[in-house]
Amino acid sequence: MSSFNTRLQRGGMVLAGCLALFALIGFFWTPYDPAAMAINERLNAPTALHPFGTDHFGRDILSMLMAGAYTTLAVAALAVLIGVVIGVPLGLAGSARKGRMPDEAILRFNDLVFAFPALLTAILITARFGPGAVNAMIAIGIFNIPVFARISRAAALPLWQQDFILSARLAGKGDARIALEHILPNIVPLLLVQIAIQFSIAILAEAGLAYIGLGVQPPQPSWGRMLADGQTIVAIAPHVVYAPGLAIVLSVLSLNTLAEVMKQRFGLMGGRG
Repeated sequence: MSSFNTRLQRGGMVLAGCLALFALIGFFWTPYDPAAMAINERLNAPTALHPFGTDHFGRDILSMLMAGAYTTLAVAALAVLIGVVIGVPLGLAGSARKGRMPDEAILRFNDLVFAFPALLTAILITARFGPGAVNAMIAIGIFNIPVFARISRAAALPLWQQDFILSARLAGKGDARIALEHILPNIVPLLLVQIAIQFSIAILAEAGLAYIGLGVQPPQPSWGRMLADGQTIVAIAPHVVYAPGLAIVLSVLSLNTLAEVMKQRFGLMGGRG
């Protein structure tokens, strides 16, 4: 690996750590109240008091960005967690019964979910239950289930034919115990890489849903919501959209860089992800 790539990957990892720290600080403290409006200070350019300026309501953009970081990352993290908690057991169950039930049922379920993108699923959910962060999280999480089901199934299938699995069967262990004690530990590195990738995708999905009004609702801040609020005034106050847009780009970039680092550390450069 070249020294440039090494520095780039280290930078991505540091950026990912800073992102997590930024969201954590935003949960406990922000320079100003993110919802506090000051009409006489609206659309102010960046200054010492407001490093990222103010929006059309006079709210401090840095404070909104910090509070929005926690909201965006929390929704994305929980959506990925839904995919892992449900998808991985489904994939392991399917790999243990390749070509039979419940494998065929799981494969058909995956195809069905993939036929409905996260955006369409969110529209269906919000049409029934209304827009909000929870519904956006559920919609993105449902889309993540077949992703983790497929990758865990594909990674587990060749392991079931290995000698150590046959030895476990001879020792009297059932499929569920073998999957938990022998299969799962061997596919954890691949799952960690996929988690980082899906996390970045979930951030984009959450921002997109918030942008069109199906995700986080005002006055709760969100990066996608900040972009939506600033789109009509970008010509006269471009700083309003620069901060959330750059935050989304850097978040996705850092997480994808982190995934590449883990691929190399785990020797998965030729694997899926």
